Amino acid sequence: MTAPSRLQLPPGDWSTLLDGLCARFPRIDRAQWESRFVRGRVLDAEGRVLAAAMPWQVGLEIQYFREVADEPVIAAAESILYQDEHLLVADKPHFLPVTPAGRFVQQTLLARLVARTGNTDLVPLHRLDRLTAGLVLFSTQPASRDAYQRLFRERRIEKTYQALAPALPALRFPLQRHSRLQPGEPFFRMTEAAGDANARTVIEVIEADGPIWRYRLTPETGRKHQLRVHMAMLGAPILGDDLYPQVLQGGPDPCANPQPLQLLAQALAFDDPLSGQRRGFSSAQALHLPG
Repeated sequence: MTAPSRLQLPPGDWSTLLDGLCARFPRIDRAQWESRFVRGRVLDAEGRVLAAAMPWQVGLEIQYFREVADEPVIAAAESILYQDEHLLVADKPHFLPVTPAGRFVQQTLLARLVARTGNTDLVPLHRLDRLTAGLVLFSTQPASRDAYQRLFRERRIEKTYQALAPALPALRFPLQRHSRLQPGEPFFRMTEAAGDANARTVIEVIEADGPIWRYRLTPETGRKHQLRVHMAMLGAPILGDDLYPQVLQGGPDPCANPQPLQLLAQALAFDDPLSGQRRGFSSAQALHLPG
């Protein structure tokens, strides 16, 4: 069984738990939520079944099991690059979500790794977009999880990406892109806005041959879609990007073998908070120009 999703109930004026969840997740119809309640698939943090008619309680943590009919199958396979009693490092293909979202529940990196390892305590320590390939670091047990989560909170982990994007011969590299990112329109896109910078990226050129260059991107912060926005705003949107600089209607279909987003989480490096040992991992994947 897939691990449940968790939600801490946010502020809202809904009278019942059912009403609030329907408003919070408008793409899931009311009948489906009612069915989940009837089948005992909405629980509190201790695993007790909740009733649809119970009052909405701000701050209450609930668990619920997501279900998707006709879930798309992602043919590409992940690999496990490293595993010990505290960490698992996975190499994720393009199009595979890290955690359940939208149309994907079983076809996620987390669900696949839980099935492969039998470890239901696996938790991803950072985000990686569904369209981005590369390294994802997982905690394998609760006891040491916070020590590794602090690496990301305190920005003590080095993340390096590669991207294929149009040439920028008029700019001098390496360059730094500092800007303020905030949700835009539609809500799932980010946009640059006036104000103090909250997103910083170092951009270098690895190969400058022809109209498409290979770039090294080093994010100093971890804002949503940061690398995609920064490259698009420089005038070089990453190849295969369906959101920047404009939304492509429908987006890429993972079942139709489209051109994937040419963005790869290529390397992670950090000092292990438990042993003090220097650790470094590199993806076995590579980006390719469209044929």
